[in-house]
Amino acid sequence: MLEVNDLHAFYGKSHILHGVHLTVGRGEIVSLLGRNGVGRSTTVKAVMGQVAARGSVKYQGEEILGLKAHEIARKGLGYVPEDRAIFPDLTVRQNLMLGMKSRKPGGRWHMDDMFELFPRLKERADTAGGVLSGGEQQMLTLCRTLMGDPDLVMIDEPTEGLAPKIVEQVGHFLSEIRKRGISVLLVEQKLAIALDISERLYVMGHGRIVFEGTPRSLRDNESVRKEWLEV
Repeated sequence: MLEVNDLHAFYGKSHILHGVHLTVGRGEIVSLLGRNGVGRSTTVKAVMGQVAARGSVKYQGEEILGLKAHEIARKGLGYVPEDRAIFPDLTVRQNLMLGMKSRKPGGRWHMDDMFELFPRLKERADTAGGVLSGGEQQMLTLCRTLMGDPDLVMIDEPTEGLAPKIVEQVGHFLSEIRKRGISVLLVEQKLAIALDISERLYVMGHGRIVFEGTPRSLRDNESVRKEWLEV
């Protein structure tokens, strides 16, 4: 579904990505791993049209590099940013409604599905987003993206700063959306969750892909883990 080839990205004169390549197939969960500052978030922002980039990004066979972010979203590619970007003055229910796209009125996901996945959101449905806990805000931004009925979702650090119980819920959430045929590109630092739910993984270092393979092959490759992942 997603094919990234020779992707270079820039912040001003700073050259951040140096020829990144990766693919995500239909119904796959693929993780992008690496330490902070190696270019993982920049990669998904470049795919989403939020930073200057050159190379090739094809979504369902169509070149999308150079399109604006809202144009890319309308093609069925969802993005959950690291900063969550909820609307703090709107209620949980209103935030979820804003995620809906009229392009797909009969989509796979409805508000009741969100409340079933995360019962805590149902309890807080009429609460302003700004007073939710960090874990609740993460649930909300994940669900708001799903309300747009994407075919592929890029999720940036969904477990960052969350309690172990919420991390477990996020893992269940990702497995559930895969069951409904949605592909996931997961940017993650926690190796355990990535190894547990991913079909394939990429490891980044210094703006490049330095490893690609299965969870088993990464478990067996101690040198890659030590050099590029472990602190």
